[in-house]
Amino acid sequence: MKKRKMLIRMITASLLRRRSRMLVALLAIAIGATILSGLVTIYVDVPQQMGAQFRNYGANMIFMPAEESFTDADMQESLSVISSKELVGATPYQYNTVRIHEQPIIAAGTDMAAVQKTSPYWLVEGQYPAKAHEILVGKNVAESLVLSAGESVTVSFTPEDKSKLDTTIDFEITGILNTGGSEEEYVYVSMEDMEELTALPAHVDIAEISVSAGSAQLQTYVDEINAGSTDISANLVKRVTASETTVLSKLQALVLLVTVIVLALTMICVATTMTAVVSERRSEIGLKKAIGASDSGIIAEFMGEGILLGGLGGILGSFVGFAFAQFVSINVFSSYISFRWLLLPITIIVSIAVTSVACLLPIRSATSVDPALVLKGE
Repeated sequence: MKKRKMLIRMITASLLRRRSRMLVALLAIAIGATILSGLVTIYVDVPQQMGAQFRNYGANMIFMPAEESFTDADMQESLSVISSKELVGATPYQYNTVRIHEQPIIAAGTDMAAVQKTSPYWLVEGQYPAKAHEILVGKNVAESLVLSAGESVTVSFTPEDKSKLDTTIDFEITGILNTGGSEEEYVYVSMEDMEELTALPAHVDIAEISVSAGSAQLQTYVDEINAGSTDISANLVKRVTASETTVLSKLQALVLLVTVIVLALTMICVATTMTAVVSERRSEIGLKKAIGASDSGIIAEFMGEGILLGGLGGILGSFVGFAFAQFVSINVFSSYISFRWLLLPITIIVSIAVTSVACLLPIRSATSVDPALVLKGE
């Protein structure tokens, strides 16, 4: 116990006597720990944050009918395979040809609330339909038929059964859809209005699914759905999932590379500082060895200094690193992250390990000091 107390006193006294040099070493370790803690936090949170951003570009999974169509109940059964935490939204579509101003137009019956989750990139001049007999008109349709938000328009449907009369409903145009894509060629109504207009049994022609998960997990969901359903064929939207996977893998590789480089630079800085300390204390080391100090005692002293600096730097860097990661997350992804307590001991252990490795060369130099030459002043 006395030896341990004496060792601790020697370590703290040595650090206090060389405050400027040790402060440089501590600062280097703290910066390394900050980058480690911050970038690892970002590395872990980036897939979730980027996944949320990618969901703004539309659905990444499609439900197609295995035969002609499927029902909403079939869709809900298949969706039960997907974790509720990862399911962003699911939008069913039912397509039929209607007439507006005697012109044939494709109408899509859908869930307006679900569309806003799976297709947040849709730009509506006006607002989405919220009540019965309200319609959303694509930009190209509006321009060709000279329609605008706030007007009323008559929509007609001709049944395939010629013995039945046409169905006509007056709709109020609540908004004009502008996406720059094929969506501008359609008009959109609620599923209930579509069923009333066509008098056809409720069914789904296609469904767009948005899932916040990696490509591997998405493929697992697709395989499970296809294996468990005979009515639905699930497929991934390759252009979305491939882009997301590519961006995330490159970003994570960059974060990992920067972390390794920073830790290497930290090790070099600590090694340089400790080497300078050994050079300054060469006479002290020689005197200690002359009066009987063993190499193990000298190693314990220098290694103790390194471990103490590594521990302090790791603690400081963990909290500063979280602040750094929070700053990046808020400014880049506009969202907050939570502190990962498991990262605290990991950062401290890595900081101590890096510092210990950096001390090996200076310690070897210290143990090789010849007391006879030092006492001679050589």
